[in-house]
Amino acid sequence: MWQMQFFAFFQVIIWYRSLAAILVIIACTTPAMAQTQSLDTTNPANEVIVKSGHFMVREHLVIDLQHGVEWMRCSVGQIWNGTDCEGVAVQLTQEDVARAIVIANAQLGPGWRLPSRAELEGLVCKACAPVKIELDSFPNTLGEPYWTGEVNGFAPRHIWTVNFMTGHTYGRFFPTQEVLVRLVRDR
Repeated sequence: MWQMQFFAFFQVIIWYRSLAAILVIIACTTPAMAQTQSLDTTNPANEVIVKSGHFMVREHLVIDLQHGVEWMRCSVGQIWNGTDCEGVAVQLTQEDVARAIVIANAQLGPGWRLPSRAELEGLVCKACAPVKIELDSFPNTLGEPYWTGEVNGFAPRHIWTVNFMTGHTYGRFFPTQEVLVRLVRDR
């Protein structure tokens, strides 16, 4: 089932990629203005929106200015519909992730991979709530662990993850466990 959702995800991404890209600069671009926030009381989840100035949104991609990479806005399994990520994010084992990366590279061009621990930790927004990520840049991100591509050096049977509910990093997941995925590539 995840394969059909994943394939549909990439079909939509390819369609959007063919559209003219509209570059949106996320507010605050200077360090002095980096932590502006506002509370949207009309939102039922009462999300805190923090615009750090570290990201530029470009349709289905987010450019991470701090780490020099570009992220897929949606988790693997979700579809970018032009304004939001819809559908169900799928949890994958490391073996399934390897297959998903092959598909992403075939359909979206080369370079897609799992993020490093530092890259994924760079998405954590401590001031954001309820999910510890800038939801205006990464809509419908779940407050759950996401895979990194790094093995825990202290426990080599485990892979590092970043949990977007707490914002904490954990090095205790086995490669056979199913965890959410967000792909990245170098710019």
